[in-house]
Amino acid sequence: MAQRTVPKNARKSPARTSQKPSRSVTSQSPLLAKEARNGATRAVSAPAVSGKQFLSDKVGRFTESVIREMTRQAMLHGAVNLAQGFPDFAAPAEIKQAAQQAVAADVNQYAITWGAKNLRNAIARQMGVWQGITVDPEKEITVCCGSTEAMISTLLAVCNTGDEVVIFEPFYENYGPDSVLSGAKPKFVKLRPPATDGGEWMFDEKELRRAFDKHTKAIILNTPNNPTGKVFTREELELIRDLCVEFDVLAITDEIYEHILYDGTEHVSMVSLEGMRERTVTINGMSKTYSVTGWRVGWAVAPEQITNAIRKVHDFLTVGAPAPLQEAGAAALSMPAEYYAKLAGAYSGRRDHLMPALTAAGFKCFRPRGAYYVMTDISAFAFKEDVSFAKYLVQEIGVACVPGSSFYRDPRDGAKQVRFAFCKKPETLDEAGRRLAKLRLRFGIAEP
Repeated sequence: MAQRTVPKNARKSPARTSQKPSRSVTSQSPLLAKEARNGATRAVSAPAVSGKQFLSDKVGRFTESVIREMTRQAMLHGAVNLAQGFPDFAAPAEIKQAAQQAVAADVNQYAITWGAKNLRNAIARQMGVWQGITVDPEKEITVCCGSTEAMISTLLAVCNTGDEVVIFEPFYENYGPDSVLSGAKPKFVKLRPPATDGGEWMFDEKELRRAFDKHTKAIILNTPNNPTGKVFTREELELIRDLCVEFDVLAITDEIYEHILYDGTEHVSMVSLEGMRERTVTINGMSKTYSVTGWRVGWAVAPEQITNAIRKVHDFLTVGAPAPLQEAGAAALSMPAEYYAKLAGAYSGRRDHLMPALTAAGFKCFRPRGAYYVMTDISAFAFKEDVSFAKYLVQEIGVACVPGSSFYRDPRDGAKQVRFAFCKKPETLDEAGRRLAKLRLRFGIAEP
């Protein structure tokens, strides 16, 4: 199910001699398509005419988004959608009003390709406030169609065929395919689940060091992390920094959840560490902090030479992000400090609302320190793997989650995990809890 690379020995498909059209990668739901699941069995052949393959080999190396597929499944079965990470509550009124005013003022044509000046100035100002970094808004910022486009634009701008990109797993499902599309080879380093209640997801320092070599171009670092909720500590970031400096590697950081933190946890931006100003691309956006995931306004902040390359790629990918929403973004970044404290407090309440319901239903929860997801262990249920369980949950229980295997290179590593999103209204979480409560009775699970 997940978007990830296929081992070389699994990528070759036998030549087809039949005149029947072959199945394409998108012929059926990734949730139900065994052959495409996790990209780990074999690539699905592209349709051929007169022996010529019309599709790129790259598209056979990953599936459609499993997360977005689970939203479609939730809609199909009338399930409570705790799969995809979008809020079901209103965005702040001030930001919506700013967007409405921009449209009314006829801000309807192209903004400057790499971002409206008001927004770039606001990003530079806030980088100074939040990260203590001085940024030139004219030379070091590229506004993109969401942080998703910022990531692929960055990888396309910096990677060559044969380069390697280090990625922690479980990983946000876009990172593996982004590496493939940019011609690079992803190398995965495991984050291991907490061994005790309330513990942290950890990586092995030796394993991380082994992932770096002369071919390593970049490391992608997502903190706070999706899907685990891990917030990398300053000590961990300094270790990564030392490896980047030693092996001359670029750090590409996805910090979209930087303001969603719990339990006194501190967000440290990699670019703020000594030695990283000239070797870090910081990616962020409006989606999560301001509850506007559909607006698609994100940005990449990088040294001038890298920014020039990102801007060229971005220009020919999308031309530019929506002009009126960029003006609203400038207003959003002017929100007072109290807004961000209230945001984190509200999400902490939602986390503590959902987790007891999950535990009562029979899940083992791994407590997140940031972002708005809970990874869980499903060992208590009579399912051999996560995909079948997720299918059962959405169809029979009426709650959508994301199978854990979609966050791993090897689906077996996530076969006993699923992820829930808690960026929802209290009544939504209550309804999910009522439905999930049926699991304990159906599977004969003892009270916790």
